[in-house]
Amino acid sequence: MPEPATNAPAMDGVVLRPMTSADLPHAHALSAELRWPHRPADWEQMFAHAEGTVVERDGEIIATALRWRWGERHATIGLVIVTPACQGRRIGHRLMTALLEGMEDRTVLLHATSEGRGLYERLGFVRTGEVRQHQGIAQPAPLIALQRGWRLRPAGLNELPALQALDAAARGMPRDALIADLLATADACVVFDHDNTPKGFAMLRRFGRGHVIGPVVAPSAEGAKALIAHLAGMNAGSFTRIDVDFDSGLAEWLESIGLLRVDAPTTMVRGAPLARSADAPALFALVTQALG
Repeated sequence: MPEPATNAPAMDGVVLRPMTSADLPHAHALSAELRWPHRPADWEQMFAHAEGTVVERDGEIIATALRWRWGERHATIGLVIVTPACQGRRIGHRLMTALLEGMEDRTVLLHATSEGRGLYERLGFVRTGEVRQHQGIAQPAPLIALQRGWRLRPAGLNELPALQALDAAARGMPRDALIADLLATADACVVFDHDNTPKGFAMLRRFGRGHVIGPVVAPSAEGAKALIAHLAGMNAGSFTRIDVDFDSGLAEWLESIGLLRVDAPTTMVRGAPLARSADAPALFALVTQALG
């Protein structure tokens, strides 16, 4: 997999170069400095599917960013970090410019903090929505009554192609390698099944301070609630996080099961809008804000 272009010349002791696995401890230290919850294992899993860039000043890593290219037409960008001591020096702009090189024909998705939104707008990203980050100690959730023919059941490893197809239809981009990795490492994966056909799924995974529920793919909000309630119940009494689309209508219900809203990043896209057919399932919860 080719690296993002990082041939920027050194300037005032600042140089951009491709990220390597040896940089991950330094990258984790940067995210910890901002009080982001990512564990070293979270960085390793995300970097396994990514191309990264780091910024060095006088040999010290002061900034990072990762991009993930999905298929021929899509990409996501995340973990864009500049150490606070070096913010306000256009390092973020140089970093993003390098990361976007070669992706002019792709639809690029990211989730922006309030601090980063102005930079992304200047680089051609437009606001398309908002995410609600909810977290807390999960409480046992009342199970959602399902209509006749619908059920929840554990996913089998042999169902990977079906889950990959559901995720691609819901997210609007193919992420086969990522879904395979998540299925192999998740604590639990539950399928929303109709007459023995998978129509949605959700995963409970280790991440950050505890566990995250995501992705959540379902044909309806009630289906998403059924999946989330089941996994939240499995994790009751433990720290649980979920990042949902604001338009999902799940915010009030999530708070009722102990998952309070703590953040609201902006969904932004550069390029053609993400396409999802009218009969496709929806992505109710992200994998992570970085991965989308």
